[in-house]
Amino acid sequence: MSLECFPPATLLSIRYFLSGGILLVAARLARARIPSGRELVFTSLFGIITLTIGNGALIVAEEWVPSGIASVFITTSPFWMTGVEAALPRGERLHAPAVAGMLVGLIGTIVLVSRDAFGQGVHGGLLGGFLLLQLGCCGWAIGSILQRRRPTTAHPVVSGAVQQLATGLFGAVLALILDRRLPHPTTRGVLALGWLVVFGSIVGYSAFIYVMDKLPVSVVSIYNYVNPVVAVILGWLFYREPFGAREALGMVIIFAGVAVVKRFSSAARMRPAAAAVASE
Repeated sequence: MSLECFPPATLLSIRYFLSGGILLVAARLARARIPSGRELVFTSLFGIITLTIGNGALIVAEEWVPSGIASVFITTSPFWMTGVEAALPRGERLHAPAVAGMLVGLIGTIVLVSRDAFGQGVHGGLLGGFLLLQLGCCGWAIGSILQRRRPTTAHPVVSGAVQQLATGLFGAVLALILDRRLPHPTTRGVLALGWLVVFGSIVGYSAFIYVMDKLPVSVVSIYNYVNPVVAVILGWLFYREPFGAREALGMVIIFAGVAVVKRFSSAARMRPAAAAVASE
């Protein structure tokens, strides 16, 4: 809905400038440590990679691809994240049971959103949208994992705020260069933007950055399978959207996949710790 009122780069800029600015003001009032010097530069850079490429690709792709199909295409994100992490030095190894759990979650997501996704039809921009979204998933994975590996003394939520503000400023430059139409705000569009700022960025991205600092990449990456579950439940509760056996089956499959990933990722972390204790 917000894309009806704001061009893609303008939407990216306004969303993250507001969310990053609000969070940094709150951090300053709470006397939290704000990154500075090289740490500020790298945190900002990783945020621009994660959010401009990752979220920017989604914003642009949704001008070509129905949102339901886009939600299916980005279920490849866990594989990008775990693959990038495994490819880096001293990265978390890929474990077959965890990968199998991701595949189960992917199947569940397709089942869950299939009524909406494939009922919207397919058009010529489908392949381009798919490739653009894979670029976005790759950028999101690289930026977030590099940020995870960068030593910092700032709280993860503060680092996320810096990333968002940097993305908002960078998005303003992109808007001046790329956007060909002017914003025409409406009540509906502004409310949609407010939802993105509060729940998508201040709450959602802050939670993502925090858990990336605390949990294995394979566990964090499966948030893409939980998001459609939340969207379907909210749609059923507030908009009376269809909810039947297909959606219930999709949720059961997703939760089964999440449980498998969590179980085997936790076991994989415990084995090195147990070996270290035994060697002492």
